[in-house]
Amino acid sequence: MSKKPRKSKLYTRGGDAGKTSLFGGRRVPKDHPRVIAYGTIDELNSALGVSISFIKQRTLVSQLNAIQNELFNVGAELASDKPVRRSRRHSGAFQLESASTKALEGLIDDYDARVPPLKTFVLPAGSNAAATMHYARTVCRRAERNVVTLARKEKINPEIVAYLNRLNDLLFVLARYLNKALRRRELLWDQDT
Repeated sequence: MSKKPRKSKLYTRGGDAGKTSLFGGRRVPKDHPRVIAYGTIDELNSALGVSISFIKQRTLVSQLNAIQNELFNVGAELASDKPVRRSRRHSGAFQLESASTKALEGLIDDYDARVPPLKTFVLPAGSNAAATMHYARTVCRRAERNVVTLARKEKINPEIVAYLNRLNDLLFVLARYLNKALRRRELLWDQDT
């Protein structure tokens, strides 16, 4: 009679003293710039998940799910100070490439062609899908700032900053697109208020 494998526990108590392990094993404080950077990527991914929960268009959901997967890869890359192998199925290391940024540019061009030209700033509001997309956009900007801070202290893949910069643009145009698709009027910035 074989024994059942013991189920591992979710908690390890390894971080109780305020430190965590990067991929590769190096222990760093939980407020280390690298941890802040990949933690904000995780927050961005969660914010996108909230927005996706309001979207009914399968194609757009599929596109955003692909971005969520890419963000997991970015987080893994940032969580390591050395190249880390993806898995047995993927022999390459986690490393964002310019093709991912180019793919975002294609999406930006596609969705931007579906909304009217912008003549002033818009308020981050509208439908649930659009408002939460605007929120994800602001988290994306913070993630970008945190990665820039990390890049001043440690060597990172510069493509990550370009990707996040482009992703912010995509999330903005998607918020506009979602309001249009859901027939919600965009609220324009009123400078005289």
